[in-house]
Amino acid sequence: MRILITGATGLIGSAIVQKCRENNIDVNYLSTQKQKLTQENDLKGFYWNPRKGEIDMACFDGVSAVINLAGSSISQRWTRSNKKKILSSRIDSLRTLRSALEKINTEEITSFVSASAIGIYPHSFDHYYTEDEKDVDDSFLGEVVAKWEQEIQEFSQFSFSVATLRVGLVLSMEGGALPALVRPVKAYVGAAFGSGEQWQSWIHIDDLARQFLFIVEHSIDGVFNGVAPNPVTNNRLVKEIAEILNRPLFLPNIPRGLMRLILGEMSLLLFVSQRVSSKKIEEEGFEFYYKNICSALQNVILPEEEESDIYHKEFV
Repeated sequence: MRILITGATGLIGSAIVQKCRENNIDVNYLSTQKQKLTQENDLKGFYWNPRKGEIDMACFDGVSAVINLAGSSISQRWTRSNKKKILSSRIDSLRTLRSALEKINTEEITSFVSASAIGIYPHSFDHYYTEDEKDVDDSFLGEVVAKWEQEIQEFSQFSFSVATLRVGLVLSMEGGALPALVRPVKAYVGAAFGSGEQWQSWIHIDDLARQFLFIVEHSIDGVFNGVAPNPVTNNRLVKEIAEILNRPLFLPNIPRGLMRLILGEMSLLLFVSQRVSSKKIEEEGFEFYYKNICSALQNVILPEEEESDIYHKEFV
């Protein structure tokens, strides 16, 4: 099997590529940076420029599945120009892929799966969201994800299966939001945000990478939540991080107004509450390695701490 991956050098993409290598799955990947292109037997890079609709058609050679992860990071100030980039990077990538696929014989391709986000669900402290939810959050993030998914559905014109994976808070110390939560706790200035009662629907990076490959290998259709079975509140998340790092939490929760001054509209990401179900993908047969927040955090944080301790002992 050979999979074409967009966004392969990002946090999730890198984890998927690693899983592919562990399972002897070859990878073609698309990158906008020519210096990041490699040509190995099991890992081949190809240039594209979605903003201009440019793509190296050789990227589809031998490919039986496509995983789309392309899109500018949501975690940047939501200025007018950045908002345009966040949305257009997702739409342009999908349209460039679709246009290219329309020009080739796709009989050998059996599966297409694209990342999306749980940010599509409305903010709620008490609702438990499944993929059947029709309401969309009335924020910029909700707008982006809704338009993102509309574009994904355009791929239903092809004969291969089309799936959308709505990703939650990814637990990894290699990137994403977790390092930003861990650093202040480690520095004795950690605290929850707002009331701390907002739900955080999380997933371990390893389980998320496995979910993408699971969907590909079983050619599954439909929308799925990329979250673990047991969401936690922000209070609980920060408390678990503090316990793992053996740090006290003595500061009051951080008020929303302060973070709004610092981060602007993007501060919404810290206070939005989305309690999301993982039942649908479990019913397809997917099994999580990390179902509980404690074991998941220990797995990603402790190795980082041990490595830091070794470095400190050897070089300080």
